Amino acid sequence: MTLNSRVARLRGKMEAMTYQSGITGLGVTDHAYFELDLLVDAASEGKTSIGALAAAANLPSTCGANIVIGVRPELWAQVADPQDVPENVHGFNEPMQGKDGYSMPATQHDAWLYVASSSRSQCFDVSHKILDHLKPYFKVADETIGWVYEKNRDLTGFEDGTENPGAFEAPSVVAIPDGKPGAGASILLFQKWVHQTQEWESLSTEEQEDAIGRTKVDSVELDDEEKPESSHVARSVVEVDGEELDVYRRNVAYGDRGEHGTVFVGFTFDQWRMNEMLRRMAGADGGPRDMLTYFTTAITGSWYVCPSNQGLMRIMEATGQLEDED
Repeated sequence: MTLNSRVARLRGKMEAMTYQSGITGLGVTDHAYFELDLLVDAASEGKTSIGALAAAANLPSTCGANIVIGVRPELWAQVADPQDVPENVHGFNEPMQGKDGYSMPATQHDAWLYVASSSRSQCFDVSHKILDHLKPYFKVADETIGWVYEKNRDLTGFEDGTENPGAFEAPSVVAIPDGKPGAGASILLFQKWVHQTQEWESLSTEEQEDAIGRTKVDSVELDDEEKPESSHVARSVVEVDGEELDVYRRNVAYGDRGEHGTVFVGFTFDQWRMNEMLRRMAGADGGPRDMLTYFTTAITGSWYVCPSNQGLMRIMEATGQLEDED
């Protein structure tokens, strides 16, 4: 495909804006997350830097890995075409303050790179290749290696992502719909939570189930009359007019015996619902604090815009980094 035909396609000949496929790319066991900070002036070189990030991540589909990139919301608004900028999206610029002095930290960075594969060596090689191209523009501020624990459980022993939408529904949950500013983009909440494993394991199974709001073995939600108001299920679920608002979680375990926990990787087309989830967990809405937060501690917190494929191609074109294909 020639450069001109690719540009024509991204300028409006595609029927719908498309989200980055790695967001819902399942069947992977090894995960690498990189939070990046600009080495250059955002005002003068921010656009070039994000174009370079998009170009570096635009590897052939045969590379053996899923790749997703995100950009700090304020930076994306500065460098992107207006049509590619979601409305009312903000960075994690202040801690989430909750009840009785509780807070979740704000550790916002400029960009985010996610590489996932079913091969640890492939995950390493692809990450290294991308980051090597980005050395003039970014430094790695934080690197986290995630892994799958017991297929779909986190280190509490409970199933994670039970309420995720099905494969056919997921695109409508993660991507801003057509006709809206930023169509095809997804909003990401990225946090690391350290588990207080000794304290958690001191609880009985019944006490753990009360804290989560589900049974441990088969992940059945407790009945409303049995489920504590402060349980994780009760506090993390956001409802409007009786309807539960979906988000799409890609959480995995991370760490070693000394420090370990959960990488929260949540995608949505609507930042409000996930921000409201955090407020409820922290008790900032006037309700009780999520019981699970007494056994796991947030140590990072960032929001990113994961632009549509077309938005990324547009910024690659604008910065001269959309290469011709033979």
